[in-house]
Amino acid sequence: MNKYYFPAVFFSFLLIIWEILVNLLRIEVWLLPAPSKIVLSFWNSGHLLWLHTGRTLTEAIAGLIAGTVFGFLLAVTMEFSQLFKKMLYPLLLISQTVPFIVVAPLLVIWFGFGISAKLILIAVVCFFPVAINMKEGLESADKNLLKLVRSLGGSRWKIFRLVKLPASLPYFFSGLRISAAYAVLTAVISEWIGSDRGLGILLIRSSKSFQTDRVFAIIIFISFLSLILIRLIDVLGRNLIPWHYRILDDEKNR
Repeated sequence: MNKYYFPAVFFSFLLIIWEILVNLLRIEVWLLPAPSKIVLSFWNSGHLLWLHTGRTLTEAIAGLIAGTVFGFLLAVTMEFSQLFKKMLYPLLLISQTVPFIVVAPLLVIWFGFGISAKLILIAVVCFFPVAINMKEGLESADKNLLKLVRSLGGSRWKIFRLVKLPASLPYFFSGLRISAAYAVLTAVISEWIGSDRGLGILLIRSSKSFQTDRVFAIIIFISFLSLILIRLIDVLGRNLIPWHYRILDDEKNR
């Protein structure tokens, strides 16, 4: 039986209950719309959603790429320099205790209301999962393989290329999936600090107009975009590290 069968049935059951209760209790649309109203709003707002999606997706993907590159390079640098790792790793962990939303006003002061501040904010949020997962992946390399390559005269670079990098790729893609989910969310929130277009702006405008059905529709659409981005990363991972996914598939089928 398909693994999505039971979640789909349960979700459909919740939607039916939601629809019935909203109609029985006669709850106002601006307070809690019925699922049917949300679907209708989604259909009627299609042109607005596509109009604002381009900006949000551009920010999310560009910020994700920048954060991924920075996180990857940071993890590799820490691998090759223990001094750098000892100095930076604690600061890296401490940086995550600062909510990213409180950094946004500073970025606006330094870089203005343009796209630069948003890209930096998204990159800052996205680099941490990649950097931490990549670091753990590099440290998870098989000790016996490391000894073997060393015994054959392998240089530090060769050990990294042949053993540590392949071992770290599953961890890298795990971090990248997390960052992809953060990217869209951060792009939406970053638009709240100042933008003329984007799903974040559309969300705020709809909320201020008490168009709650449209707010729900936008939230669902944002979740849909995040899922698509995560799925694309899964497809990329299956093509770049097929051996890892074959092992996972074999474990699931047991």
